[in-house]
Amino acid sequence: MGHPDRWSVAADVGLGLGCAAAIAVQAAALAVSWGGAYWVFGCGVGVLVTLLALFRRRHRGWAAVAGLVVAAVAVLVADLAGLPHEPGPATALPLAVLVASAVGALPARPAVAVAAGGLAVVAATAAAAGANSGSWSRTGAAAVTWWNVAAWLVAVGVGGALRVADARRRSTAERVRRDERLELARELHDVVVHHITGIVVQAQAAQLVGGRRPELAWQSLAGIESAGADALAAMRRLVGVLRDSADAAPSSAGPEQLAELAARFERDGATVRLRVPDGDPGWPPEVTATVYRVAREALTNVARHAPDAGAVAVTVVEAAGTVTVEVVDDGPPAPARHPRRHGYGLVGMRERVEALGGTLAAGPRPGGGWAVTAVLPGSTRERR
Repeated sequence: MGHPDRWSVAADVGLGLGCAAAIAVQAAALAVSWGGAYWVFGCGVGVLVTLLALFRRRHRGWAAVAGLVVAAVAVLVADLAGLPHEPGPATALPLAVLVASAVGALPARPAVAVAAGGLAVVAATAAAAGANSGSWSRTGAAAVTWWNVAAWLVAVGVGGALRVADARRRSTAERVRRDERLELARELHDVVVHHITGIVVQAQAAQLVGGRRPELAWQSLAGIESAGADALAAMRRLVGVLRDSADAAPSSAGPEQLAELAARFERDGATVRLRVPDGDPGWPPEVTATVYRVAREALTNVARHAPDAGAVAVTVVEAAGTVTVEVVDDGPPAPARHPRRHGYGLVGMRERVEALGGTLAAGPRPGGGWAVTAVLPGSTRERR
């Protein structure tokens, strides 16, 4: 889970070095063309906007607004005081980062407002340069104007691309979640059928023995109470994530079918070492189905992303009222396959596991390979 943070730090280091280089180049160019200390103002503005860009993740909107305000004030001050035109490269570069970051992350209206603010700064730069056209050869105002136009276009383009990519990612993740909820809805149907059937059978037994042997009727009534409580507990775990219903009721694959799943995987992949509880563990249907699906998705990920793995260990154990499913492979080291392992299959697995009140962890192992671990509530009776 630490990879995104490392990428962010690396990006900020690169941004800082790039801005530092721009500040140094601008200072050197102004020292040669203007002489004296004319470079101090523009480079100071560049340092301030760079700091805003480096801390933009705390609040992208306000950081972009602050950067635009600083740039606008710099344009005005430079024009009134006869200083080199602003924003120079030292300011335009971090300002473009602020605009791109805000356009890519903010809601539509604030993003458009930030983009418009950047365009206004560009227009102000062009207006200030035009008002002093006689000095263009000295100040390089035309170059500054075109530099800012190019920086604004790149910022808006990059920000727009980030918005499109993020929208696609969220749309795909939501579609996976919606499909998973639909399947959970079908399983809720299975849960109802399973438990209600038990209640009906117990009620029929109570009717048959009630007249002749009343003492046995109490056993049936106790069974009805237990089955009803199990049904309520199972439905409470599922109904919170369901938004639709369906009539289809596919069979829920239990852990007894894991051996068949492992054999099917071995025909096309690595050796599978399977360890499951002996006999019928007596788990609720939604738990047995989730155990199977977690193992199936994890093995599918091994086949897709670690074809060189030689062995996979699938372990299903129950202890202290919880069921733990662990799938571990001995594939190549994580850096070689990390970018491809956070697919949408994990989104579906996590959705299913968390719907039952469990947890899911997936990631590289220190010695190489990959591990997927799901912890699920076990018997409903143990949790009442």
